[in-house]
Amino acid sequence: MKIVFFAHPSFLGSQSMPRYATWLSEGMRVRGHQIEIWSPKATFFNLKVPSRLKKWMGYIDQYIIFPIEVKNKLKKLPKDTLFVFTDHALGPWVPLVANRPHVIHCHDFLAQRSALGEFKENPTGWTGKIYQWYIRRGYQKGKNFVSISKKTQADLHQFLKETPIVSEVVYNGLTRDFECVHNKNEVREKLYQEIGVNITEGFILHVGGNQWYKNRQGVIEIYEAWRDKSLRKLPLLMIGNAPNEKLKRHYELSRYKDDIHFVINASDELVKLAYQGADLFLFPSLEEGFGWPIAEAMASGCPVVTTQNAPMTEVGGDAAFYLDRRPSTKNHLTNWGDKCAVVIEEFFTLSNEEQIVIKKKGLEQVKRFDSFQTLSQIEEIYLKLVKFESTTHHL
Repeated sequence: MKIVFFAHPSFLGSQSMPRYATWLSEGMRVRGHQIEIWSPKATFFNLKVPSRLKKWMGYIDQYIIFPIEVKNKLKKLPKDTLFVFTDHALGPWVPLVANRPHVIHCHDFLAQRSALGEFKENPTGWTGKIYQWYIRRGYQKGKNFVSISKKTQADLHQFLKETPIVSEVVYNGLTRDFECVHNKNEVREKLYQEIGVNITEGFILHVGGNQWYKNRQGVIEIYEAWRDKSLRKLPLLMIGNAPNEKLKRHYELSRYKDDIHFVINASDELVKLAYQGADLFLFPSLEEGFGWPIAEAMASGCPVVTTQNAPMTEVGGDAAFYLDRRPSTKNHLTNWGDKCAVVIEEFFTLSNEEQIVIKKKGLEQVKRFDSFQTLSQIEEIYLKLVKFESTTHHL
């Protein structure tokens, strides 16, 4: 099968989407399919212009130059070529191949929903609203979709004008190896040597960036409320990007700042050690498309506390502990932190045997997110689409 993958341009600086496109395309290449990856090149973007104009130069490369290149390339490809959009945010290019075999992978619709004013935590400016409309107008021309969770699929259907021909859910597969260890003391000692923070008696872990929906401020709020109530004095390890200014201010004002530690630019190996060594993984995201860290923590034998909303509940199943979503209004925040603190303390009051049961549930749950199985499901969808399209055109 000949497959052309449309991917985000590398000059945008994103990591997760190019990584997904590489994983998907290489997975299909290994399975014997002919692969090409089409992505805009940085031509206008590389011109020496004021920084405020960089974004617009990138738009010229993506939405003026690239479509011209695509139209020329299409003339040389066989009619049964499958065109795969690795993200629905590439929607403006969908009309170029909407009448040929195609499929659109959907990760999350947070930017789309933000543009419609759904989230008080993330207001969108007028240019952002226009851009998201432009994206939406494009992917609405699509007929076949694969979503990474039922929640993402439900959001997709809210935005589509017509019922799609194909709309499947295929959960993400873990693309890195995670494993559970029996001796946490050895792992914690290694971490101590790596980061210089004494976590040898245990710690609470969070992994995530500064995106609004990751709710890093909420992580600290929960930790503060828990420390106020608990006799335990475990530190909080926050792995991810350097904290933004808002998070820095909150951290500086925290009465427990000496026990809150940011680990920046952590290697994959260090993240794995952190999952293995943590007593608890705290992940109170406001929204997600899937929730990779939940699966990664469970695969490492680390119990998870996360938000009781889909898709976090899809990933965590009955193996996780759940919290209410952080309120968007300030007058409800105090009660929210206190309620979350109770859930965390309940975990720590479990017996060793009960905690082992939770870890086993997590290891069983995470079997649903096997990378090989994910690729097999996606490949099956691709093959059916090409077969369906060829049969239809033949008739």
